[in-house]
Amino acid sequence: MMDSRPALTPARSAMDSSAAGLRPSVIQLVLRDHASLHAAYMPALQNGGLFVATTREHALGDEAYLLVVLPDETTRHPVVGRVVWITPPHASGGRPQGIGVAFSADEKAQALRQRIEAALGTAMAGARPTHTL
Repeated sequence: MMDSRPALTPARSAMDSSAAGLRPSVIQLVLRDHASLHAAYMPALQNGGLFVATTREHALGDEAYLLVVLPDETTRHPVVGRVVWITPPHASGGRPQGIGVAFSADEKAQALRQRIEAALGTAMAGARPTHTL
């Protein structure tokens, strides 16, 4: 049985704390299949966003820099966003601990949003649960 959770490889610098005004965290998110992409995508956000399973502490409003690899691709898509969702450890419904990162309105983020929505197609309207809602 395949694990549908996104693979996460954190690549944070030792000095990255948005609250302290330093550089944002850098997170590599590899979405291996369409099921993990569907579970991670947050279409209800104005500019779209992704859920990132992580045990690292973040605060709402922290800036995050994602390097996203979509299913069937090898290209890392860089996108800047802000933490807008936090799922604590041991959340109800068996949801994984992590953060939701809302995409910025810049061109790269919106191009990634379009690629994600094209890849998901009609699956976005489905009733399958996601990591956030």
